[in-house]
This record gives sequence, C-alpha cells and structure tokens, in this order.
Amino acid sequence: MDQFTLNLIVVGASFALYIGIAIWARAGSTSEFYAANRGVHPVLNGMATAADWMSAASFISMAGIIAFVGYDNSTYLMGWTGGYVLLALLLAPYLRKFGRFTVPDFIGDRFYSQTARIVAVIALLVISITYVIGQMAGAGVAFSRFLEVSSSTGLWIASAVVFCYAVLGGMKGITYTQVAQYCVLIVAYTIPAIFISLQLTGSFLPQIGLFSADASGQPLLAHLDGLLSDLGFRTYTEHHSNTLDMVLFTLALMIGTAGLPHVIIRFFTVPKVSDARASAGWALVFIALLYTVAPAVGAMARLNIINTIYPNGIDGETSLSYADQPQWMSNWENTGLLAFEDKNGDGMIQYYNEANAPAIAAENGWAGNEMTTFNRDILVLANPEIAGLPGWVIALIAAGGLAAALSTAAGLLLAISSAVSHDLIKSVINPGISEKGEMLAARVSMAIAILIATLLGLNPPGFAAQVVAIAFGLAAASLFPTIMMGIFSKTMNSAGAVAGMLVGLLVEMVYIFTYVGWFFIPGTNMLPNTADNWLFGIQPASFGVVAAILNFIVAYIVLAMTKPAPAEIQDLVESIRVPRGAGAAQSH
Repeated sequence: MDQFTLNLIVVGASFALYIGIAIWARAGSTSEFYAANRGVHPVLNGMATAADWMSAASFISMAGIIAFVGYDNSTYLMGWTGGYVLLALLLAPYLRKFGRFTVPDFIGDRFYSQTARIVAVIALLVISITYVIGQMAGAGVAFSRFLEVSSSTGLWIASAVVFCYAVLGGMKGITYTQVAQYCVLIVAYTIPAIFISLQLTGSFLPQIGLFSADASGQPLLAHLDGLLSDLGFRTYTEHHSNTLDMVLFTLALMIGTAGLPHVIIRFFTVPKVSDARASAGWALVFIALLYTVAPAVGAMARLNIINTIYPNGIDGETSLSYADQPQWMSNWENTGLLAFEDKNGDGMIQYYNEANAPAIAAENGWAGNEMTTFNRDILVLANPEIAGLPGWVIALIAAGGLAAALSTAAGLLLAISSAVSHDLIKSVINPGISEKGEMLAARVSMAIAILIATLLGLNPPGFAAQVVAIAFGLAAASLFPTIMMGIFSKTMNSAGAVAGMLVGLLVEMVYIFTYVGWFFIPGTNMLPNTADNWLFGIQPASFGVVAAILNFIVAYIVLAMTKPAPAEIQDLVESIRVPRGAGAAQSH
C-alpha cells in the first residue's frame, strides 16, 4: 500500500471517529451545548482539557521552534506548563464554584455590569480568533503534505470537519471527541520519538535519550552543540537572547494561559468543585506526557537534519547531493514549505550560517546556505520520514497533528459561539430568547466563526506557535487580571474592572499591530518587527505582561476614585474563596 493511501485511511478513520462521537453525543439543550450538562468525569475532563490546551502550537510547532533556536525557546515549555499550574491552582476551582457557563458570564455577574460583560466578550473574541488562526494554519500544513493538497485546500477540509462535530455536538460532543483526539495525538507524538531515541541513543525513553550519548560517543546535546558551532549557527544549549524579553515572554505565556477562555470553560463541565481540582491534576499528567518529550524531539530532529545533509560528517569531503536527496525532502519541497537553491552549481547541498562561518565557506567554495526555506511547523510532521520510520508511523503523525489542531480549534470556536449566543444575545440583546433560539444562535455563530478563522488562517502572520503566543499576550493583558481581581479582591468594582480591561487590551493590541500589522495583514505594520525597533527590546508576544500590569494599575486607580463593590458582591466573593462547600457549586 502506498503512503498516500495509508495516510488517507488513517486520517479518514480518525475523522469518521470524531464525527461519529459528535453525532452520538449531540447536544440537546443549552446546558449540554455550553457545559456538557456538568456531567463529565474528572479523568475524562483532564484528558479533554489536555487535548484542548495542547494545540497545533504544542504538537506541530513547539518542537520545531525549539529545534531551530534551542534553549532560548524553552520559554514556550516553561511558560505554557507554568501557566497551566497557575490556572489549576488559582482560578479553576473558584470559577467552577461560581457556577457560570463562560468567562464573560463570570465577569458580568461578578462586576454586576453589562458593560463589563460586553468588554469581556470583545476581549474573548479577539483572543480566540487570533488563537484559532494558528490552529487552522497548523491544519493546513499537515494537510498540504499528507493528503497532497495545497495548504489552503487543507484549511477548508479542516473547517468542514470541525463544522460537522463542533456545531452538532457543542461542549458535550466536543468533550468526548477531544478524549479521542488526545489518545490519537499522544500516541502519534510519542511513538516516533521512541523510535528515533532508540536509533540515536539506544534509549527507549526520549526524555532519557536527550541526555545520553549518541553514535559519536558524546552526549547528544554536546554533539549537537559542536555541529551547530562548526556550521556557524548558535549553540543549542546556551542563552543568546535578551534576558528581559525572555523573562517577560515566559510570564506572558504563563498568565496568558491562565486567562484563556476556551481552557477555563472546560472546568465548568464537571459536577463538583473538587472535581475541577481533580481534573486539573489529571490534565497536568496528560500534558506532561507530551511536554517532557518535546525537547528531545526538537534536538534529535535537528541532529538528524544535519546528519542527513552531511552523511560523512562536517569534516567529510562531500555533503549530500541533490540527486541523492532522500524522498522526504522531495515530498516537502512539493508543498513549498521546504526549499533548496544550488547557489554555486556544484550539485551538493550546503547547510550553514554564512554570516558566522565564512572560513568553512571559503575552504569549500560554498556560496551560501542552500536550504533557503524550512518552515519550522513541518519538523514534527517530517520527523518520521527524516528518521526513515515505517509508513504507518508517518500516517499516525498526520492524524496526530490534525487531532491537535482540530481539538483546540473546536474548543476555541465553542468559546466564541458561547460568548455571542449566551453573553451577548441571551444576556444583553434578547433576554427573553427561547432555549431553542439560543441553541440556533450558538450554532450559527460557531459556523460564522469557523468561516472567519479559515479566511484569516489562509495568511497567518507567523508559525503556529508564534501566532498562538500573540493570543496568549492578549489574554494576559485583558482577561487574566480581571479574573484575578474578581476572585481575590472583594472591593474591586465594575468601573475599575472595565477600565483595566480596556486599557490592557488596547495597549497590547496597539503594540502588536505596530509591529505585526492590523488584522495580521502584511505591510500594515507601522514599524518593522525587529528587535532594534521593539520598546526596550520587548517583542510583541512578550508585551502582554506590561499591558497586564497597566490593567491592574488602572483598575485600582479607578477603584480609589469610585465606590467599592456593593456588600452583596463582596459577600459573594467571600463565599467563592472559602473552602466551605467545596463539593458543591452555585447553579446557573
């Protein structure tokens, strides 16, 4: 059986499974559509949360950006993992005890203000639409290679699949679909990593293989550092970037994670507050299975790429010839995501950093790095092919990449549709709407959100992880401070919350659009997106921390100038924070 047919069978079977689950678990009420009728077991919710949270950025993109940058991009690992711990400990149990369906629902009721609710909806839409662009871009990358279609065609296929199971199933269908998607993505991620670790180090566990000796007799990381240094690239294990930006970026990912509405709403699906804590713990276990493997995948893949291009070693007489390039290179060249150019006409591939390795170029007559394009989002997907693994493993990684992208996309789209149908239409525009009408509004708004996300995903502003990082910055700047003050500040009033959210969101958006562009349209940015132009060397994705601080400051200044929250609201906050009644929750 050829590889394309095998890919088609495995991916098609996974899609059929997702759609079948959605039909079986189709939501029949608003409670099922928004919160799965609050009947999800903590273990299953932990697995669904892990799938919801580990998006295309985690599965497809994270190992790629670590592979090509090294230690400096470990910020993605530290920020996302630390942020989930922050969410699990500080926010999830209290939000579940409050007993609402959505984040704007909590903000609107806690700050006794429709204005606060509307601003929260706006922030949620900006965050979620930005985030979902990265998922659609990741799905397009996976489709373009494994189903041999263009990335734009792949986007439309992914949109159709998400439409089928998300619009039909709502939170109930999405939850059980995400359980299946987690199983697919974790198996797809770890099996190739185990094979490659065995090949390179003889270690069954990639986490151990990363720190073991490879065929050269050196520790794998030391060998990789030496190769990269010889080729003029930055070493893999050393710190090279702006320390301030690195710290701020890690913090932005942490507090951004804690403010992500599509992750928070997962904790509204369990029966009790204690179940919210338990499901958070299980989610951390399931997340760790992938996150502890990702650094090994990145390092081993980078080493495999160098070994492929220089089969006789860097000091050997020849590098890989174009005529002898392995099939995986040709396959990915066909997608346009990998490209070479024979700059000196010698028929051999040269891969080095010409800016930092002029000596090696002069000695060998090289005219520049001939790997002119390597989209970092392809690394995990190409990894089994680079390592020469069996065809079924390649098909599995395709299904896993799509599962990661689609699981998070579904969660984001549900957050968007819930905000529109429940927090705008039901709570503000038409409080008398029937349950049937609200369900219809939720499904229509989700369909529109899918269309918008697909159109924006056709031209993403960066790699999947980079786009997602921007969404985290927006969440850090707007929702996280407001939720924290809503839980831990009894006196914080509606005026302070609204002012803080608006300032945080606007400052972050202006900073992002100054360097990235309005609505991510290339050429619309006011300044070039380079470190030389950033304020104090802080990149747009890191600026969320600064905007969050401004959010807090403005909120408390306004609070000092106005009356504190009413006594009944302060009593409500106190009831959320005390441990009494941890097994129960408020009803909506």
